[in-house]
Amino acid sequence: MLRVAIMVSGGGTNLQAIIDAVRDRKITNTELVAVISNNKNAYALERATNAGIEAVVVSPKDYTDREQFNNALVEKVDSLNVDLIVLAGYLVVIPPAMIDKYENRIINIHPSLIPSFCGTGYYGLKVHEAALERGVKVVGATVHFVDKGTDTGPIILQKAVSVEYGDTPEMLQRRVMEQAEWQLLPQAIDMIANGKVSVVDGKTVIAQS
Repeated sequence: MLRVAIMVSGGGTNLQAIIDAVRDRKITNTELVAVISNNKNAYALERATNAGIEAVVVSPKDYTDREQFNNALVEKVDSLNVDLIVLAGYLVVIPPAMIDKYENRIINIHPSLIPSFCGTGYYGLKVHEAALERGVKVVGATVHFVDKGTDTGPIILQKAVSVEYGDTPEMLQRRVMEQAEWQLLPQAIDMIANGKVSVVDGKTVIAQS
């Protein structure tokens, strides 16, 4: 049974997609053991509580410096004895020590087709604003392992989403979530839980069932 902690900063729509997928058996062999947020007011925490999942707040605001916060975050994650950490809209930089300790056991969802519109400064609506400014015809989402770069870890899954005439950043963001993010993240977790994903020479290898 894969023990999973989900880290999120806001409303938790991707979290809800994961919760629903576990309930509907689209994710198998998996236990959601905790939801961790840096934001005590995040609606994601309420989603976790409603689903019977431990809701945890570890906020930088509660510590005198970033080092203390980083240590507290790693300590909390360690205490949960998790096999996989899922970043589902988590807007805090992951401590390097945590990335080292959980190498190839932290995954993230990014709202673009990496390597397009990724790296420092590209998150949330900013990705979709940039895509529309450039006039691209296809956007999408990517699930990848987390390394010490920004959106540079091995890619697990990607899905393309068409840009439509008249799209606003908000409309495009919603379509990418519905058509890509909410499908890819549960799919990636299920694949990992069932031993279908490995990393070889810095790239993911997906076992064919």
